Amino acid sequence: MASSTVASAPFLPSLPSPNHRRLSLRYPARRLGVAASAAPKGAAASEAARERRRFLERYGLNPDDFEEDADPDPREERRRERRMRRSGGGEEAAVAPARPVERRETHKMLQVLAGKVRRRKLLSPKDRNVRPMMEVVRGAAFDIIQSAGGSPASLKPGLWLDLYSGTGSVGIEAMSRGCSQAHFVELDPWVISEVLKPNLDCTGFLDTSHIHMLRVENFLDNAEKSKGRYPSFDYISVTPPYVEVNYSTLLDQLARSPLVGEDCFILVEYPLKTDMPESCGKLIKIADRKFGRTNLLIYGPTWSEKKKGRILR
Repeated sequence: MASSTVASAPFLPSLPSPNHRRLSLRYPARRLGVAASAAPKGAAASEAARERRRFLERYGLNPDDFEEDADPDPREERRRERRMRRSGGGEEAAVAPARPVERRETHKMLQVLAGKVRRRKLLSPKDRNVRPMMEVVRGAAFDIIQSAGGSPASLKPGLWLDLYSGTGSVGIEAMSRGCSQAHFVELDPWVISEVLKPNLDCTGFLDTSHIHMLRVENFLDNAEKSKGRYPSFDYISVTPPYVEVNYSTLLDQLARSPLVGEDCFILVEYPLKTDMPESCGKLIKIADRKFGRTNLLIYGPTWSEKKKGRILR
């Protein structure tokens, strides 16, 4: 009977007649390998597998001990390699743990230079994603604007628009020196919630401030498309990240913008080796100064032209 069973399953190795005394449980049973080329397929494979299990059970063996993992399909391996190449780093890269979000912190390295809240400390981020205007540049800018406006001791009341506001130090300085209101345009929500708003709150200017969380280019586009939505401003500060702005395009937007009042002053901080226009709409250049690697350019109304020579000295 045993010999007929073995003959019906030629892919199985022959085993001796059952002898339970000779079978030792001290060592694990050896797996029986089956060549992939000799293995039957389809329904024949299923029937052969069942016959094999019956054969092993007849000899008192556990069929599960003789199961052998199938060899990987070479075609599947090639498909997996192609998927890895297309994904640019493989499946391991797809399931790699995400990099932890870097915690951003603040410190009080800035202060208000003059006016109602003089010497009040302001928050600024420790990282370099936000680059506040240097205090020496800020002080010079306000001195020039106040002198050109005919009020050297303080800033004439008006509306200030702080583009790329970041910490808000420029707009806060303006309100401290006499400006009635300030609008801040900043895109980074973390900077707004953790830096700008706390600075406005600690200086007492939160109620006289308006914060717009969007890109400066979009803010200018919205103002141009819907005239009357925003007021015209008496002062505008432009302190963008140097590498993220096209100054020619930005100043062209400002030249057409209804946000620029007739007697508006615009101060622009820009890097070295940048060509800047001599005018911005109806406004003319009244000052252009260098502070290390930073340049400060100020446009003003035509009636301030007579003071241009004295300011530039």
